[in-house]
Amino acid sequence: MLLHVKGVLTPDQVATCRAKLSAASWVDGRATAGEQSARAKRNLQVPEESDVARELGDLILGSLGRNPPFVSAALPLRVFPPLFNRYDVGQAFDTHVDNAIRFAGPVRFRTDISCTLFLTDPADYDGGELIVEDAYGEHAVKLPAGDLILYPASSLHRVAPITRGARWSSFFWAQSMVRSDERRTLLHDLDNTIQALSLTVGQADPQVVALAGTYNNLLRMWAEV
Repeated sequence: MLLHVKGVLTPDQVATCRAKLSAASWVDGRATAGEQSARAKRNLQVPEESDVARELGDLILGSLGRNPPFVSAALPLRVFPPLFNRYDVGQAFDTHVDNAIRFAGPVRFRTDISCTLFLTDPADYDGGELIVEDAYGEHAVKLPAGDLILYPASSLHRVAPITRGARWSSFFWAQSMVRSDERRTLLHDLDNTIQALSLTVGQADPQVVALAGTYNNLLRMWAEV
């Protein structure tokens, strides 16, 4: 599932992130890459242990927890602390697959879902599209500041070279309660159907109650908690 989640951060929150990141120290982005990814990665990052990264990461995690579309699509068990990167002119990230396991201190994460939260207005830079490959071909993604794209971490993906300006973003991974992307997609579609039908006939309607029961029974069978 490739999903555009709108309005994860408000314009004011984006401005706060931009201001704090402007004053932060940036290092070579290969510091957090695996051996294979490091060969393909050309960008800058804020050190993940820095106070700025932790403060802004907490802001993003709080917003994600209050975002129903994200919760419905990701069914997150754990979310890796958000990281922050920057692509300047000439920088890019060639085709790669994200590491299957990541560590945040002593906590081990299985990276089921990759997430990129855009922090730069698309009009402020050229290039820099996130290009995700799936069974239907390539999808080039360039979203408004404050919006997020989520996609299976097993997908081949890349960031196109920047030709003007700079592209700032936050990136992180989620370990889902439901490991299979196909099952997560089915549950997400079913949840959307339940929500839409509830608005029309009410939550007490027998159809809604039956669909909600089906959703919860599938989640019981598939969840890993």
